[in-house]
Amino acid sequence: MPKIIENVRQTLLSEAKKQITERGYAGTTVRSVAAACGLGVGTVYNYFPSKDMLIASFMAEEWLECLERMKKARGGAENVLRCVCAELKAYSESYSSLFKDTDAAKVFATVFAERHKQLRDQIAELVLPLCTESSVNDKAFLADYIAESLLSWIVSGKDFAQLYPVIEKLLK
Repeated sequence: MPKIIENVRQTLLSEAKKQITERGYAGTTVRSVAAACGLGVGTVYNYFPSKDMLIASFMAEEWLECLERMKKARGGAENVLRCVCAELKAYSESYSSLFKDTDAAKVFATVFAERHKQLRDQIAELVLPLCTESSVNDKAFLADYIAESLLSWIVSGKDFAQLYPVIEKLLK
């Protein structure tokens, strides 16, 4: 009789994230994730076609949760942008070891530009409604500019208190 495991997909994602954090990209394999979950390698492949898709899946799920929290932010430009920055910071810190992992960087380098643009576009969509009062004519460009700036500044460790006065000037 086959064994029944509840929430196989979520169990695999949790274990893969744990291993990536502890062992790095090269030290995490489909086989090691399967073994830790008490599953066969083939079972993992039933859910994820590759290690990279397994990693992308847990990262994407967490990003979508961050994005939902950002979308719920209320209270004016400063509060919305503070929330966006806090979520970006938490996400980047959560995956800092993976982002600094040279083995992972080699594998994901080909999709980095595409994912970066996608991320910037999602943030710009949140920022665009804040740009209505700005004297800048091209509001979409301004939203993109602010989104790109937030991404760059947060990843480089800048604090919201340093960022907001500059953005505030752009929004007027």
